[in-house]
Amino acid sequence: MAPAGDTIVALSSGRPPAAIAVVRTSGPSAFAAAERIGGSLPPARKGVLRSLTDPSDGSLIDQAIVLRFDAPASSTGENIVEYQCHGGRATVDALIRALLEEPGMRLAQPGEFTRRALANGRIDLTEAEGLADLLSAETELQRRSAMARAGGAFRTRLEGWRNDLLALSAQAEVVIDYADEGGEVPDLRPGLTQLAQEMSTLLDAPRVEPLRDGIRVVVAGPPNAGKSSLVNALARNERAIVTPIPGTTRDIIEVPLSIGGVPFVLVDTAGLRDSSDEVESIGIDLARQELERADILLWLGVSSAAPDHPVVVRLAAKADLPQHDPSNFDLAISSKTGQGIARLLELLADRARELLPKGDELALDRRQHDLLQTACSALERGAALPDPVLIAEELRIARSSIDRISGRTGVENLLDALFGRFCLGK
Repeated sequence: MAPAGDTIVALSSGRPPAAIAVVRTSGPSAFAAAERIGGSLPPARKGVLRSLTDPSDGSLIDQAIVLRFDAPASSTGENIVEYQCHGGRATVDALIRALLEEPGMRLAQPGEFTRRALANGRIDLTEAEGLADLLSAETELQRRSAMARAGGAFRTRLEGWRNDLLALSAQAEVVIDYADEGGEVPDLRPGLTQLAQEMSTLLDAPRVEPLRDGIRVVVAGPPNAGKSSLVNALARNERAIVTPIPGTTRDIIEVPLSIGGVPFVLVDTAGLRDSSDEVESIGIDLARQELERADILLWLGVSSAAPDHPVVVRLAAKADLPQHDPSNFDLAISSKTGQGIARLLELLADRARELLPKGDELALDRRQHDLLQTACSALERGAALPDPVLIAEELRIARSSIDRISGRTGVENLLDALFGRFCLGK
């Protein structure tokens, strides 16, 4: 990332043409550039109409609303100027071109406005991750979950835990320093146990990945069980090839869809059997890998042969055929006639509610979950120890993990990947 001493500029609204475009600048030269292009600065946080001119030749670029935000009380913690101009491509290009002629001004990198907000303490890493999810949210549930994270709920909880850990660490140091002087020694273990229990409650809640990426529904079974036909019926589209020839499906076919506002990814797999065909065998190996990744498994085959999976739905497929036997199955379906398909969609939605965060409930991603688990385990170990020196070390481990979640330490290597998901103007 380039030095924060630069002033950055980018289009923050949608790609032209549009009715209105928002161009943002942030950094030490933002105010000086605004004065050269638009005249006197407006009062802070008050939009004023200004005629924007190109300093190189004095030509009029546009008439625009100019807004000023003073550091440190701005979204990035730096001086910011926003220009709300007409959204034609030529107008936006002319404004950005004029701004780039100003000393110290350059184009922003993806996510750099938010990255500066993180560097300047306006947000923490959990809020930045929530913003990334908010920008990519496509369903209402995704939006609400992302807002819970971007809004600072997790940051507030982490700060509370960190303060508690600091207080316990201070008590541990006192016990260590004055252990030989007699007197009553405070017991630190109840405090560690209480914190561990609070963390465990969040650790046990549904994770964010199924909501962010879609609940992975894997359709599996032997060859010619009707897997591809079912995928097509659920997707209401001919996405998978269907033939009476066993082994037609040899690769993984993913079909995204939304059921009741919940994102799903249907996965069609190769029929599970022993095969001497090299290509088909590769497909079967991929199918077995998908069984392990499935959030929900739809099994089309002998009921007793269903793989061991925490969320498996045993389907009696081809219910329209005379030899159909619905016994020992959760649901009878026919992709040909549509029998049971509506009920299956309802069942998937019901099962999904058990896997997803509820409403505005805070949900962790894998990185946050693993680090919080490290902190919780350290507290549980510390609560079982009699030695204050060992307890102090476990508290240090817990505190370090909390700091890594919030981005205080040890996260520089993931920032490029995170902010690469943002647009230039965010």
